Amino acid sequence: MMISEYSYYFITAFLYLMLGIRDWSSFNEIGVKPEHIERRERSTRIFLLVAWLIHIQLLHQSVVVNNRLDFSIGPSLSLIAATTVAMYWLISFRHQMGLLRPVILFLAIPGVLAPLIFTEEKAVNYSGLAFKVHVMVSLMAYSLFGIATIHALFIRVLEKRILSKTLTHIARWPSLVAMDAILFQMLWIGFIFLTGTLISGIFFSENIFGKPLVLSHKVVFSFLSWLIYAVLMVGRLNYGWRGRRAALFVESGFIMLVLAYVGSKFVLEVLLHRS
Repeated sequence: MMISEYSYYFITAFLYLMLGIRDWSSFNEIGVKPEHIERRERSTRIFLLVAWLIHIQLLHQSVVVNNRLDFSIGPSLSLIAATTVAMYWLISFRHQMGLLRPVILFLAIPGVLAPLIFTEEKAVNYSGLAFKVHVMVSLMAYSLFGIATIHALFIRVLEKRILSKTLTHIARWPSLVAMDAILFQMLWIGFIFLTGTLISGIFFSENIFGKPLVLSHKVVFSFLSWLIYAVLMVGRLNYGWRGRRAALFVESGFIMLVLAYVGSKFVLEVLLHRS
């Protein structure tokens, strides 16, 4: 019996859900041997890679339509979710960040299913190398800032619980110093990618999109996001900003990014039914 194409969406979502639940429940375990944790970590990475590869196959089917690219809201949300999972999968080889992975997996599930909810296709002929590079760099920036935002929220929670002395299983969490260092590593890389996205959009808009740059809501919110992150980076270098102050800037910048991309697409395509 053949498995239908739609079944793969639910299989991928189910795999993300099961891996997320497994991670979440294992976080509360006490007295687990380090070698057991390492074995489980390796198996989780393998299963996560399998789920991600299925997700990528689904993306190819939903984004590539008759040799054209469909970046309407459903496929776009799925693409962002897949890129975010991939970026975290790579980061996890170097850093372990507590409950961050299950949260990312839970948030990826709506992205996997988005093409089934938002079914209207708006395929375009943007197939040149410049466009593909622009899209990939912007997706990596978006994903890194998304992971950084969740990470910043965890820093807020961790600080609050340490101060109130209500934190349990503190040994399973990285130190605040380590979490802060990881946060700004992601932010610096994301900021470079975002800067590259904006520069390419400004100076090569006609080559990439086939038309001059227009001062749209997407462009305005993107620049506001870049400005917020730029202020944070200057504050970090000159004044050592960290903790809740840094988290506020990270969250504000990401809200601007969401409004720039997903927000504008949702309003235009879902509410106004325009491309």
